[in-house]
Amino acid sequence: MVDLIVIDRAGCEHNFKATPGKSLMESIRDQGIYDIKALCGGSCSCATCHVYVDSDTPLAVMSEDENDLLDGTSERQANSRLSCQITLIRGMDPLHVVIAPED
Repeated sequence: MVDLIVIDRAGCEHNFKATPGKSLMESIRDQGIYDIKALCGGSCSCATCHVYVDSDTPLAVMSEDENDLLDGTSERQANSRLSCQITLIRGMDPLHVVIAPED
């Protein structure tokens, strides 16, 4: 399991364990945290699952598509990622993320 710490848009902290191999987006929604709309269902085409990764955990390199979508958001930061593009793997925990404000 992967330990996740997720701060929702109301500032509430959610601590839970998630299944390796699932996307961060799926794991957050499985916990009933619906601040992430994920309108595209995880196909990297909408940026409605934007999060800030506040962790030293190395993540997979961002794809050009993900980078382009994040460029289109007004709330992009240096630690911005699309949660649908982060696959959880053992050893990446604790992964601490903050759900970005809605655009």
